[in-house]
Amino acid sequence: MPDPEPTPHTPRSAEWIVLDLLLERDEQRPWAVEEVARAIDNPVAAADAIANLQAAGLVHRTSDGFVFVTRAAAHFNELIP
Repeated sequence: MPDPEPTPHTPRSAEWIVLDLLLERDEQRPWAVEEVARAIDNPVAAADAIANLQAAGLVHRTSDGFVFVTRAAAHFNELIP
């Protein structure tokens, strides 16, 4: 049986939401971690999602608190029709 659709409050869906936000073509820029937290309206989920995405090699995090997608993540996003 397939996994149920993730809800907005699950850690995995928070990762998708954050990654989708960072991959938005018109907004592809460094985002402050606080900006991401405000955008998804959940500071804890945003911090966890960013940490998980960074560990997976999908986002970079700067020492001054900004995050942006890796080239690999951006390229993969371009491959999706």
